[in-house]
Amino acid sequence: MSTALIALQKRLQHVFSNPALLARAVTHRSFSADHNERLEFLGDSVLNLSVAHLLYERLSDLPEGDLSRVRANLVKQDTLHQLALGLGLADVLRLGEGEMRSGGKARPSILADTLEAILGAVYLDAGYAVAEALVRRLFATVAINPTMQAAAKDPKTELQEWLQGRKMRLPLYRVVATTGAAHQQIFDVECAIAELGVAQRGTGVSRRAGEQAAAAAMLEQLKAKSK
Repeated sequence: MSTALIALQKRLQHVFSNPALLARAVTHRSFSADHNERLEFLGDSVLNLSVAHLLYERLSDLPEGDLSRVRANLVKQDTLHQLALGLGLADVLRLGEGEMRSGGKARPSILADTLEAILGAVYLDAGYAVAEALVRRLFATVAINPTMQAAAKDPKTELQEWLQGRKMRLPLYRVVATTGAAHQQIFDVECAIAELGVAQRGTGVSRRAGEQAAAAAMLEQLKAKSK
């Protein structure tokens, strides 16, 4: 393991039993076929559950809808980007030459996705309790208060609340295709609601952005039908 990754483990306060997981977590798809996107997918779920548990404890008087909006503020790209910078992830990212030249080390979407990948790696390496403890350490310096409920809803959160209000299951998101050069990829994402038998697609420069675009398209369809 490189000196930089050994130092990152100290900042994470977790020593990997399987160091290859950490190496994969900081590897962008432009660098290698053994990249971090699957770990990112896993880490996204770990992050959402951990933050939901944290808010359940901290904001005991808030109803479900408000908790969802506060969580959306905490797991959005801007917040994760700042946490990634605090961990020094820009210094350990493994990027292809094209992505490096185009400023990938400073790109918020790449840094936020890498942080999620690291959470997925910690989960696989040591289990949920250790991963959740890491999330709590990361968010210890982030302000969490009920006023965050007034923040504007992003499309994914609004769609989730629309479905929950009708006692329906959450939508499923999947990457249908990726196009473009490794350092300028476009993600084509599908948002599907099985109970309604409907699906919409959206594109973005990251998986996260593609999901938001697909959710926005789905909301537009649902609202048009309800008029």
